[in-house]
Amino acid sequence: MSQVTTGLEKLADGAAPELHGKRLGLVTNPCGVDRHLRSSIDVLFGNRNIDLVALFGPEHGIRGEVQAGGKVDAEQDNATGLPVHSLYGKTRMPDAAMLDGLDAVVVDLQDIGVRYATYLSTLDNVLTACHANSKQVIILDRPNPLGGQTVSGGLLDPGFRSFIGTHPVPILHGMTLGELGLMIAHERALTPPIVVTMDGWRRSMLWDETGLPWVLPSPNLPTLDSHLLYPATCLIEGTTLSEGRGTTRPFEVFGAPWLNPQHMVELIDGLRLPGVRARPHYFVPTISKHAGEHCGGVQVYVERGFLHSMPELGSRLIHLLATNYSDQFAWTDLPDEGSRYFIDLLTGNDQLRNAIDAGESPDDLLDIWTNDAETFRVRRGAFLLYDS
Repeated sequence: MSQVTTGLEKLADGAAPELHGKRLGLVTNPCGVDRHLRSSIDVLFGNRNIDLVALFGPEHGIRGEVQAGGKVDAEQDNATGLPVHSLYGKTRMPDAAMLDGLDAVVVDLQDIGVRYATYLSTLDNVLTACHANSKQVIILDRPNPLGGQTVSGGLLDPGFRSFIGTHPVPILHGMTLGELGLMIAHERALTPPIVVTMDGWRRSMLWDETGLPWVLPSPNLPTLDSHLLYPATCLIEGTTLSEGRGTTRPFEVFGAPWLNPQHMVELIDGLRLPGVRARPHYFVPTISKHAGEHCGGVQVYVERGFLHSMPELGSRLIHLLATNYSDQFAWTDLPDEGSRYFIDLLTGNDQLRNAIDAGESPDDLLDIWTNDAETFRVRRGAFLLYDS
C-alpha cells in the first residue's frame, strides 16, 4: 500500500519555512491529524518554529462534538488555552477582529470531495476574508477520499449559492482542497493561497489506498461506505424522508414510516444501475427526521468502480419516491436559507425538482449534468497539482 504524506506532516517537518515565527491561526477539526493520529492543533502548537495563536472552528467544531447544523460557539480550547473563533455560529466568515494580530491562517481540513459538504464553503469564506484583510492563507493539503479522477453531477448555478454550495463546481469535483483553493482564488481574483502539497498521492487513489487512518469527517459519515453513498443519498435530505441520520449507518440507509421496503428494493433493482444493490431495512432514528418512529426503508450498497454514477443514483431514487409515493412524498425547505428548497441548494439549481414536480424523468437533466462535468474537467486542469 502506498503511503501518502499530508501537508500537515510536511509543514511540521519544515516545509514552508517562510511561516516560521509568524503568528498563525488554524482552521481544523478532528480529522486534521497526522499518521500517528496526533491533532494538527497539538502538532503545530508543540512545534517551536511555529507560533500558533488562534483556532477557528468550522461545522462540527474543532473537536467534532457538534451535530450537523448545530451552532459552534466561540470558546477557549481546553488543551492549549488558545481562543477558538466560530465559523459556524453567528457568522461563518472570519471578521477583522478574529484576524487581528495574525500574519496568516492555516487551513487543515479533510474535505470529502462533494460540493455540498461545508468545509469547502469555509475555505471559500477564509480566502475571501483574508484577502480583504491582507492575510495569507496556507492550505495543508489532504487527499480527496473519493479520488481525483471522478467528475460528476451538475454545476452550481450562482443564483442558488448557499453555504452548501459557494462556487460553481459539480457535485463530485475530483479535486483536493488545495486545488480548489487555487481555483477559487483565481476565478474570484483573491490572493492565491500557499498550498503545502502532499507527497505520494495520485488521482487514482481512493482513501483506503493512501495508507492514512480514517477519521470520520462528520458525525454522520462514520464509514467509507457511507462516504461513497453520500453524493447520492444526501440528496434525499432535500425531502421529508430520513437519510439515515440518527442510525449507525447514515446515508447507507433511508426511509420513512410510510415506505414499503420490499417495494422500494424492487424499484431500485428495476433501475439496473451497474454496481448498485439494495435490501429491505427497518430502523428507528434517534435524531433528525422521524426521530423515535419506526421507518421502513432500504440499505443501499455500491461498488467502488461506479462512484461516477452516484449523483445519478440520488436523482433517480428521488424520482422513484416522488412517483410511487406521491401522497406522502414532499420537499423540505431551509428557513436559514430564505426558506428555499433544500433540494435546489443540494443539486445547485431547481431543474431536478421542477422536472419531478412536472411528472418527468430526470433523463434530460442527467444529460446536462454529463455535459457540465466534461466542461468542468477541462476548466479545472490549470489548478491540478497531482498526477493520475
